[in-house]
Amino acid sequence: MAVSRRRFLERSIQGGLGVAAGVYGLSAGSRAPAASDKVVVGMMGVGGRGTFLTQLFASRPDVDIAYICDVDTRKFQPAVKVVEDKQGKTPKTVVNFQRILEDKSVDAIVSATPDHWHGMATILACQAGKDIYVEKPASHCIWEGRKMVEAARKYNRVVQVGMQNRSNTYGRTARELIQSGKLGGVHLVRVYNMLNREPVERIPDTAPPKELDWDLWLGPGPLRPYNPKYFRRVFWDFNGGLITDDGVHHLDLARIVLGVTYPRSVHHAGGRLHFNDLAETPDTTVATYEFDGLTLVFEQTLWTPYMQKTPDNVRESLTQFPDWYPFNATKIEIYGSKGLMILGRQGGGWQLYDEGGRKIASDKQRHSEMQAAHVENFVSCIRSRNRPNADIEEGHISAALCHMANISFRVGNRKLQFDGAKEMFVDDQEADRYLKRTYRAPWDRFIG
Repeated sequence: MAVSRRRFLERSIQGGLGVAAGVYGLSAGSRAPAASDKVVVGMMGVGGRGTFLTQLFASRPDVDIAYICDVDTRKFQPAVKVVEDKQGKTPKTVVNFQRILEDKSVDAIVSATPDHWHGMATILACQAGKDIYVEKPASHCIWEGRKMVEAARKYNRVVQVGMQNRSNTYGRTARELIQSGKLGGVHLVRVYNMLNREPVERIPDTAPPKELDWDLWLGPGPLRPYNPKYFRRVFWDFNGGLITDDGVHHLDLARIVLGVTYPRSVHHAGGRLHFNDLAETPDTTVATYEFDGLTLVFEQTLWTPYMQKTPDNVRESLTQFPDWYPFNATKIEIYGSKGLMILGRQGGGWQLYDEGGRKIASDKQRHSEMQAAHVENFVSCIRSRNRPNADIEEGHISAALCHMANISFRVGNRKLQFDGAKEMFVDDQEADRYLKRTYRAPWDRFIG
């Protein structure tokens, strides 16, 4: 039975989630499991992605899935069955994730919640002495992302962001090739994320289903009446649209191979040009980021059904590369003075063309292998206490690039200068308003 929000928050405040290091006993929760011990994990959020991650973690003989947690009890059974099939045991099911935080036997949490919960879940897990694998995007806003980094460092936690490109092999070889000078000077990169979505129709507010704790789903977000439209990733209160939900993978992969962090400026062009619906986030984006000696352009559409992501059979092949033109939706073009590299996520690999347009090198990895490697890296770092491949600092920066583009849109598609050291815009109070969101009381007590 779902715990009421009032009781949950009363217990949270009395238990001191904001100072959980003392209450939960950080020394007990922060132990690194012995090599012979299984890593005990609680799954938080078991929709489609969460259930897939449950399968990846449950398939490991060195992991024990102790909890399945979701605010919607209708989602329990598929994830429970995965654990039963893989591990021969039935995990506990809980609506309230505080139960996992309180259990000192749990080493780590895997959070595949909606975006507006990523920051809060990560910070509370760190405060409770748990390591955490948090799905992308790392944060809901730039300020929140920095707070996540601070929590990871303060409590010495392993925080892996679900950006599995950082555990692939061909991203590293692409970066090494670029650094070797094989492409010459790289001054232009184009990142494509060409998608399609359905219109967001007007739906009346209703009472939430009895199986759903709607107030807990809202969590730190603003109080809204129940409406299924909020499950769509197009409302500022709960996410940043498809650039944060999907485009962050491409921007992160570009950052990996280029070795860049924050740009000097961002300029969003486009907006809500195609759909005349309830969505608040753009359906057309051309975001231009300026680095020293480099311009990176991110292009995204949400109304191009003929553009398709790399198909599964190509993702899982070591020899077959995507047919990049004209209909591949998710490619990165890296223009050098001596050659062109075309790069794709999800197992797309890379191909290098020389000055004469001849393909001269390539590399690839199966998508399933990089996803498994990302989980392996997280589990390994829980034991070693090393920082993981997609450490929260990297996840924060990649998410921040998405937030920067959205902020440029929200202030009227103005070009914005950015100070990466301060993580603020330069002399622009209007833009700075969007660096932080408002957290609903009493959640605001827990984030710093």
